[in-house]
Amino acid sequence: MDFDIKIPVRVISGKDCLKNNAIMLKSFGKKCIIITGGKSALLSGALDDMKFALKECDIKYEIYDKIGPNPRIDHCHEAGEIARKFGADFIVGIGGGSPLDAAKAVAVYATNPSFSAEEIFNFGEHERNKALPLVLVGTTAGTGSEVGRVSVLTNPDTGRKRSIAPDDCFPTLTFADSKYTCSVPYSVTVSTALDAMAHVIEGYMSVKCGDIPTMFGEKAIALIWEGLRYLHETKENPDEELRTKLYYGSLYAGITLAYCGTAFPHPLGYILTENYGIPHGRACAAFFDRLMEKSEKYAPERAQSLVALLGDSSENIIHTLKTLADCSDIVINEERAAELIKRWSANPRNFDCTPGGYTPQEAAEALVLLSK
Repeated sequence: MDFDIKIPVRVISGKDCLKNNAIMLKSFGKKCIIITGGKSALLSGALDDMKFALKECDIKYEIYDKIGPNPRIDHCHEAGEIARKFGADFIVGIGGGSPLDAAKAVAVYATNPSFSAEEIFNFGEHERNKALPLVLVGTTAGTGSEVGRVSVLTNPDTGRKRSIAPDDCFPTLTFADSKYTCSVPYSVTVSTALDAMAHVIEGYMSVKCGDIPTMFGEKAIALIWEGLRYLHETKENPDEELRTKLYYGSLYAGITLAYCGTAFPHPLGYILTENYGIPHGRACAAFFDRLMEKSEKYAPERAQSLVALLGDSSENIIHTLKTLADCSDIVINEERAAELIKRWSANPRNFDCTPGGYTPQEAAEALVLLSK
């Protein structure tokens, strides 16, 4: 019954929460860098609201908008240098998971001028300065990056994705307003909802899942599943009410993720994103059937609880998620799978968090079975 809680982010939620609580930004300093991507921050209205809030607080800012899907460490490093030269007191991240994850890396680079871009993956090996404070505003209902410390980054030289999760990459303050998700197109809505579901199911099934992440996970599962069923049945974007449910579901899932991490579908999903261009959420959900297979064997009570929460048969649940993931046209033969799994010379922690454990050989088999 014991537990250890450490989620130091303050979340302010609700409609117009950013504009209504702009005064909270004053405590962060006089200058900031806004990290964002192409259009989502602008189309959602979040960027304009942040500009208004910063102006109200007489805070100067610069905007770095080069962040694309699967944020690159060289771009984050560049933004960190800009932040340092500008004299930024804090970092603002606006967007989906990529800009929010990038903002965390920028916060580290900004205070560590000796870091090369690649050193962010090895900072635990030597002393470093604490990252700048983070203020985040999400515009998609997916990653839960607004409430966690994980940042998934891509090395452009290798094309590989890796994650960092230092305590000082927890955001200090998050403004959570679901209205910013209303401009997201259907395909992105599907992928981000699948990402949120992957976070909560992988966390819920994790060998590390205790009472607190279970509580948040069960709340998240019901909200996200309602949205996914609608997306599957109608092939249309949800209305504002369902968008709100999906967004809060993604935040609750993010808290489960912060406690438990992910299981094997996430590192396997990286392979589909890196090599086949599959969006992250769809890539992770493509392996849900394999996760259920392991869970039913090694954590049957947990698997039964999940099916009961979803209120459907295991077969229908798998069919819905696999159909939305839409990865069945990717064919990976045994020889190719053997090449792809060479990155795992030892079990990553995601594999060890899986019920019954997971091995690189099992990962190869899952890749081969992807189109089956």
